[in-house]
Amino acid sequence: MAAAEENSSLFLIFILTMIALPLVPYTIMRLCHAATKKAKPIHCRCSGCHRSGKYRKSIYKKISNFSTWSNLTILVLWVVVIFLVYYIKLSSREVQVFEPYSILGLEPGATESDIKKSYRRLSILYHPDKNPDPEAHTYFVESISKAYQALTDPTSRENYEKYGHPDGRQGFQMGIALPKFLLNMDGASGGIMLLGIVGLCILFPLMIAVIYLSRSSKYTGNYVMHQTLSTYYYFMKPSLAPSKVMDVFIKAAEYMEMPVRRSDDEPLQKLFVAVRSELNLDLKNIRTEQAKFWKQHPSLVKMELLIQAHLTRESFALSPALVKDYRHMLELAPRLLEELVKIALLPRSPHGFGWLRPAIGVVELSQSIIQAVPLSARKAGGGNSEGIAPFLQLPHFSEATVKKIARKKIRAFQELCDMSQVERAALLTQVAGLSEEEAQDVELVLEMVPTIEVDIRCETEGEEGIQEGDVVTMYAWVSLQRRSGLIAALPHAPCFPFHREENFWLLLADTASNEVWLSQKVSFMDEATAITAASKAIQDTQEALGASPREIGVAVREAVDRVKKGSRLVMGKFQAPAEGNHNLTSLCLCDAWIGCDSKTSFKLKVLKRSRAGTRAHVPEEGPVAEDGIEEEEEEEEEEYDDYESEYSDDEEEEKNKGKGKVANGAAHKKADSDIDSGSDVDE
Repeated sequence: MAAAEENSSLFLIFILTMIALPLVPYTIMRLCHAATKKAKPIHCRCSGCHRSGKYRKSIYKKISNFSTWSNLTILVLWVVVIFLVYYIKLSSREVQVFEPYSILGLEPGATESDIKKSYRRLSILYHPDKNPDPEAHTYFVESISKAYQALTDPTSRENYEKYGHPDGRQGFQMGIALPKFLLNMDGASGGIMLLGIVGLCILFPLMIAVIYLSRSSKYTGNYVMHQTLSTYYYFMKPSLAPSKVMDVFIKAAEYMEMPVRRSDDEPLQKLFVAVRSELNLDLKNIRTEQAKFWKQHPSLVKMELLIQAHLTRESFALSPALVKDYRHMLELAPRLLEELVKIALLPRSPHGFGWLRPAIGVVELSQSIIQAVPLSARKAGGGNSEGIAPFLQLPHFSEATVKKIARKKIRAFQELCDMSQVERAALLTQVAGLSEEEAQDVELVLEMVPTIEVDIRCETEGEEGIQEGDVVTMYAWVSLQRRSGLIAALPHAPCFPFHREENFWLLLADTASNEVWLSQKVSFMDEATAITAASKAIQDTQEALGASPREIGVAVREAVDRVKKGSRLVMGKFQAPAEGNHNLTSLCLCDAWIGCDSKTSFKLKVLKRSRAGTRAHVPEEGPVAEDGIEEEEEEEEEEYDDYESEYSDDEEEEKNKGKGKVANGAAHKKADSDIDSGSDVDE
C-alpha cells in the first residue's frame, strides 16, 4: 500500500516536471520580451480619434488585450503547477532515518546503563500513564520503545551496528511513476483504460491535425482564402481603372460567404438611395442601370453598398445586423487589399514585370477606405490634380470648407501644409469658419502627416556601367519625417474602427509601358528589425565588393544611424533590359494617408554588351521626359465616368518634359502634393 502511494506521488512529480520544463523558459522569454518591448506608437490626438474609442485604455480593453489564448494558457498551466506542488507537499511523507541513539539522546557507543537511564527519563515524560497526550503516546510507542529495544536486544543491536537498521539488511524496491488506479486494474477497467489511452494519445492528436490541415488548406499564411487569391488573379487586368478596382475587391470569397438576410432588403434599399451617386451609374439610363445593379449576386450588392456607406460616412444609418457585417467587412479589408496589391505586382508581362496601374488603384482604394473618403473626391478639378480627397481626411473639413479656402488660392493639400501655423490658424478660423478647437484638431492631424523622401540608385556591383543582361541592384533609402518628430505612428483614421498601421509600397516602374520592375512593402513600425536587415544587407554588399573589415564596420554604422533617424533601406535586383535609355519612376505610395505619396523620375542607361566584357563609362544624362501610364481604352472611358489617378495624367507630364532627371545615379525627392508638377530631382 505504501509503495502504491509512493508511486502515485512520483507520478504527480513526473507530470509536474513535464509541465515545468517548457513552461518556465517560455514564461521567462515572454516576460523578457514584455520588459524590453517599447511603448506603442503614438496615435492621433484629435477629438475625432478620441471619440472613436479605438485608443481608449479602458479596463475592458486591458483585460481583452491580456486575455489572449497564449496568456490564458500560461496562466492555467501555472495554476496547475502551483496546485501540484501543494498537493505533493501534503500527500508525500518525508522519509525519516531511524537513529536510536539520537532518539534516546545518547552518543553512539553508550553503555547499557546509560541506555536504561535515558529510557526511564523519557518514560516519565512520554509514557501514556504519565502523559495523556495522544501524540506523546504515539511517539513513545513508535520511537522510544523501538529505540530502547534496538539497543538492548543483542540481535537488534548487532543488526543496527552492521546494517544500519535493527531488522537487518533492507531490500531495494523499485516502482513506476503511475497513479494507483492504473496499477490495480481488473480486466474490464483495463479495457476501458486502454481505449482512453488510444483516444487521448492517437485519436485526439489526429483530430487536431485534421482540423489544422483543413484550415491551412483553405487559408494562406496571411489568413486570406486561396479561393480569394484565385478570384483576384482571374479578374486582375493591366488596364484596370481605379474605379473598377472596387468591383474586383468585393469578389473576395470571405465577402461572398457573408450571410444575406431577408431583413436586410429594406435597409439596403435605403442605403442604395443614399450612396447612388457613388455607384457609377449611367444617369441617362438610370432605371436600366438600377435593375442591372440589383441583378448582381446579393453578396456583391451588399458588400458594395456597405463599402460605399463607409466611404460616404453614412454608416450611422445601418441596422444592428448590418453594423455587424459592416465591421467584419472593414476588419478583413486591410489584408485583402494587401493581397490584391501583391496580385497586381505579380510578374506577368513578357519581361517578368508587374502591372502599375491596377497596383496604384488598389493603394488608392486602401487610402480611401482608411480615411473614409469617397472615390469621386479624387476627380481632378479646380487646378488640383488630386481633387479634394486629401482635404476631406482632415477633421471638420467638408466640400464647402474646401471651396472657402480655395478663394484664398489654397487649392492643393501641400499648400495648406506649407503654411505657417499662424497663417493656417487664421485661414481656418476666419475664412473656413472653424472654431479654435476645430482648428487645433486640424493642426494635430497635420503634425502626424508623413513626408516621404526617396534616395535611389541603380548599379551593377563591381562595374562602372550597366550593360544589357547584367544583374542590376537597386539601392533605395526611404526616409520619413513628421512635424511631430515621430517615426512610428498610427494614422489619423477616426472612421476606421480598428487599429491600422501605415505601410508604404516602393515601386520601381516604367510608367510608359505600365510595368513595375521592382516592388517592396516598407514599414516604419519596427526599428529593431529594420536595423538588422539594413546591417546585414550593407555587410553582404561590402563583402562582395572586397571591402576591408574597417570599411564594412563604418558602412554598417552609417546605415544603422540612418535607420534610427527614420530611414529604411530597400534593395532589389532585376535584369538589365535591352540597350537604350529607359525612363523609370520610383513611386512610394502610402496605404493609409491621401496626398502623401512620393514620385521620383530618373533615366537608366543600358549599354550594349561588349565582347571582352569591358565596361564603358556611363556619362551623366540630360533631361528626360516623364511618360505617364497608358490611358484606359476609349471604350471603357465612354462607358464609365472614371476618376483619373494622379499618376495617370499624361498631358501634365508632357508639359513638364525635360525637368531634371538623373541617369543611373542617386535621385531623391520629397513628397509633393502636386506630384505631377515635375519638380527638380537632385542628382
